[in-house]
Amino acid sequence: MTFELDPLPFAEDALEPYISARTVNFHYNKHHKGYVSKLNDALADDDERRDASLEDIISTSDGHVFNCAAQVWNHTFYWQSLDAGNSTSPSSELQHQINNDFGDIEALKDALQDAGAGEFGSGWAWLCWEPNERKLFVTSTTDAQTPLTSDATPLLTIDVWEHAYYLDYQNDRGAYIRSLLDNIINWDFANANFAKA
Repeated sequence: MTFELDPLPFAEDALEPYISARTVNFHYNKHHKGYVSKLNDALADDDERRDASLEDIISTSDGHVFNCAAQVWNHTFYWQSLDAGNSTSPSSELQHQINNDFGDIEALKDALQDAGAGEFGSGWAWLCWEPNERKLFVTSTTDAQTPLTSDATPLLTIDVWEHAYYLDYQNDRGAYIRSLLDNIINWDFANANFAKA
């Protein structure tokens, strides 16, 4: 099987003014597409893993193959975590859980802001569901790491690699994160992931 680049769930200019069409174009067509190509190249002579799902490759691989597969998955999940102006909000069930675990939506946003801004290098900020403790939590992962390697269920993510924001925000990662949290987070996507979890 050859892995394909999933289409964006919106037009390249749909996230403006919060993320420019130029950033989306570079991020999607250069970085995300590049990981898909590198993964296919890495698996060209690997009959067993080439026919596995992306999630199975992530859970059974390390090194270059893991990095490429996880970055493909993380980026696809990131694009789905963004909303092109439909003003979605947490479902009543998710809002209830947010209130239980964080106090309110603003405290959750602050936790995501801190996780993303506090990631020293490249990485991701995540809102996840912990099925054993039955609670929400926020975490960050470095480079290509992903909650898929744990029991946690990711609900949404924010890419904090520089290529996600540098053209629009330069070195102000915090402003980028806050802009996403206040304007274009796709709560419908988080709601669906929470309902499945």
